[in-house]
Amino acid sequence: MPLSMKNAGEPGIVKKVGGKEETRRFLENLGFVNGARVTVVSCANGNMIINVKDSRVAIGREMATRIMVN
Repeated sequence: MPLSMKNAGEPGIVKKVGGKEETRRFLENLGFVNGARVTVVSCANGNMIINVKDSRVAIGREMATRIMVN
């Protein structure tokens, strides 16, 4: 399921990062790599705050749809 479908407080593990090469590289630099544990902190106005690798990262919902989690 896409990360954008998770609700606040729900954890997941990154299974796949999609999109163009540039987008995948950007997300991987933020820590969204296969096997990374992620947790949705909050979701408001189309933006999401995600805990990934002991950091909080803010991404747009459109970007979150490219990250597949279990």
